[in-house]
Amino acid sequence: MKEVRRILIIDDERPILLTLEALLGRRGFETETAATAAAGLKALKNKSASLVLLDLQLPDVQGLEILDQIKAEWPEMPVIVLTAHDTLNNAIESIKRGAYHFVSKPYAPEELLSLVEKALEKQSLIRETQTLRKRTEELEKRLELAETRSNPVFQSKSMQEIEDLINSMAPSEANVLITGESGVGKEVIANLIHTRSRRSERPMVKLNCAAFPQTMIEGELFGYVKGAFTGAMNDFPGMIAEAQGSTLFLDEISDMPPDLQTRFLRVLQEREFRPLGSTRTLKADFRVVAATNRPIPKALAENRLRSDLYYRINTFQIDVPPLRERKQDIPPLVAFFLKQFATQLGKPEPEIASEAFQKLLDYSWPGNVRELQNAIEYAVVLARQNMIGTKELPRELQLPPALQQLGGSVPAQGVQSLDDMERVTILQALAQCHGNKKKAAELLGIQRPTLYNKLKRYAIEL
Repeated sequence: MKEVRRILIIDDERPILLTLEALLGRRGFETETAATAAAGLKALKNKSASLVLLDLQLPDVQGLEILDQIKAEWPEMPVIVLTAHDTLNNAIESIKRGAYHFVSKPYAPEELLSLVEKALEKQSLIRETQTLRKRTEELEKRLELAETRSNPVFQSKSMQEIEDLINSMAPSEANVLITGESGVGKEVIANLIHTRSRRSERPMVKLNCAAFPQTMIEGELFGYVKGAFTGAMNDFPGMIAEAQGSTLFLDEISDMPPDLQTRFLRVLQEREFRPLGSTRTLKADFRVVAATNRPIPKALAENRLRSDLYYRINTFQIDVPPLRERKQDIPPLVAFFLKQFATQLGKPEPEIASEAFQKLLDYSWPGNVRELQNAIEYAVVLARQNMIGTKELPRELQLPPALQQLGGSVPAQGVQSLDDMERVTILQALAQCHGNKKKAAELLGIQRPTLYNKLKRYAIEL
C-alpha cells in the first residue's frame, strides 16, 4: 500500500496557507493547516503527519518555543521553518533545536518542494535503519546460546604472533577455523598450518566452497562413480579421498550448502564417507582447516554456517586482522613479493625509493594482502633502472592521504551532520578527479575560490 504523505502547515497568514495547500496538493501531498501553535499541536496529536512547515511568528507562541514543543513530543518529526524574519541567528538556532531546514519568505516554490522531498526521504531512511536495528537485535538474541559455547578466538596483531601460535600447536591434529576480511592471507596461514604439521609430507587439498554451483560441490567434495548422475562419464575420487593422510582446506565454508554441511559433519564424526552413486563406505583420515570472510555471529544467525559444524571445526579459531591494522607486516611482505615477482619476470630485484615505501606504509589497503601483492607486481613490471618510485605505484596509492581514506566509496554510517556530508562529498569529487581542484569544482558546481575556502574550513590538505 502506498504511504500517505501528509504535511501539516502552521502559519497565521491565510494567503500563505492557501498557497502552500495548492502547491503541495499538486505534488500529491495531503495537507492540513493550523493558524496557531495550539491548533498545530492538537492536529499533530489527532492525526499523524509526515512533515511540518512551521512559521515562527504565531499569535499564541513566539519564536522557537513551538519548535521545541514539537521536537520534545515528536523528536523524529522533520520540521522546515518558514519565516519572514530572516536572520542568521534564527537559522542557526532553528537547526540546533532540531529543524531540518530554515527557509525565508518569500521562498521559491521549487526550492521548498525539493526540501520537502529531501526531508521525507531522510525520514524514510531513518525508519528503515530503525527496522534493521530491530532485526539485528533479534539476531543477536538467537546467538546468545551459541556464544556461550564458542571457543576463545585468537586475535592476532601480526603474522609473527600467528606463526608463534601455529608452532605451538604443530603437534596437534586439531581442526582450525580462520576468519578475516577478503585478502588478509587466510590461505597463506592455512598453508603454514599444514607445512608445520605432521601431515606435511602429503600436499594439502583445497576446495573453495564459493567457486562451485551447489549442484556440483557435493561431487567435488565426496567424489562419484561413473553413471552416478548425468555427465558422470568416469569415476572421480573427490577432495575427501585426495586428502587422506593430509589436510583438507575448505575456503569460504559458510558458502557450503546447509544440507551438505550436515553430510560433511557426519564424515567428521564417523570418519567415513561414501562417494555419490557408490555402495562402498570408505575411511576418512584428514585434518580440516576452514576459512570464511563472513563474521561468525552473522553467519550463524543467518544459518549460513550450521552451529554444530562450527563447533566441530572450531577447536582453534584464528582471527586475522586487516592489513591496515598490522602495518608492521608490510615491510616483510613487500620484501617477499619483490623477490617473488622479480624471479618470475627474470629481472634483478628492484629497490624501493623511500618516498614510495612511505606511500605503501600510509595506504589503508582495503584489499589487504592481496591488493599489496598486486601493487608490488605492478610496480616490478614498471620498474626502470632497478628502482621503484612513486610513479611506478598504482594510481590509487599516488593520491593524497585525505583522498586515499575514501577507497573510492564511503561506507554508510547512519545520519550525518550537514558539515560531514559536505566534507565527504568534496573528498569524493577530489578523488574522482584525482586531486584536480579545477575539475572537482566543476563537478561540484561551485567556483574554485569557494572550493578553496571549503578545503581550508574542513582542513583538507592536498
